[in-house]
Amino acid sequence: MDWRYLLNSFDGRINRQPFWIAMGVVVAAEAAAHFVAQQLEGERLSAIVDLAFTYPEFAIAAKRGHDRDVPTWVPGIFFALGAVIDLFTVLGLRATEGQGAFNVFALAVSIFGVALLVDFGFRKGTPGPNRYGPDPLGLKPVQ
Repeated sequence: MDWRYLLNSFDGRINRQPFWIAMGVVVAAEAAAHFVAQQLEGERLSAIVDLAFTYPEFAIAAKRGHDRDVPTWVPGIFFALGAVIDLFTVLGLRATEGQGAFNVFALAVSIFGVALLVDFGFRKGTPGPNRYGPDPLGLKPVQ
């Protein structure tokens, strides 16, 4: 597995197996970093850790989305909204009085993320080549 390609590139397609392996490794590393961040500094440092892991997670999701013939902007919206939530946390802009609206927004972003995870993680990719490249499994479309 080419980790540099998986974590840095937004081009091409990957099937479900490298998606789950790469996401599993990155999420495990992120969880460990979140644990350390919470012990050291709390919620703000944890939000910074989340921002640091956004790029490689987005790169993996973009390639998997390409295999499903989903444009890059769809997972991009999810990661951008997640970054907004993290920035609000880092900058201390989450007011305790208006937190209800913030929590509704965060819940909506989370639901969108779960929908993407189900789509990218469990559904087959587009058989044969698509606009993002050849089928990573080398399959030809059924006619």
